[in-house]
Formats: sequence, structure tokens, C-alpha cells
Amino acid sequence: MNNLLYIIAVILIIGWLLGAFVYSVGHLIHILLALALISILVRLIRGQRL
Repeated sequence: MNNLLYIIAVILIIGWLLGAFVYSVGHLIHILLALALISILVRLIRGQRL
């Protein structure tokens, strides 16, 4: 029984760490997408080709 509780605890900790990592990366992806759109708009406004 102790071994099973240990395995469950390790799985929950790994899931918690992955959840925190994915959550923070999710915001980073949105920021990078916004920067990409801004750079495309700036190039279009300046008259340069994509």
C-alpha cells in the first residue's frame, strides 16, 4: 500500500510541474504570436513584401 501511495504522489507531482510549465508556456506562445502579427503589420505598412 505504501508503494502505491508513493507512485500516486510522484504522478501527481509530475502532473503539477507539467501543468505549471504548460500554463506559463501558453502565455509565451500568445506573446510570440502577437509579436509576429505586429511585425507583419509593420512590414505591410512600410510597403515591404512578406
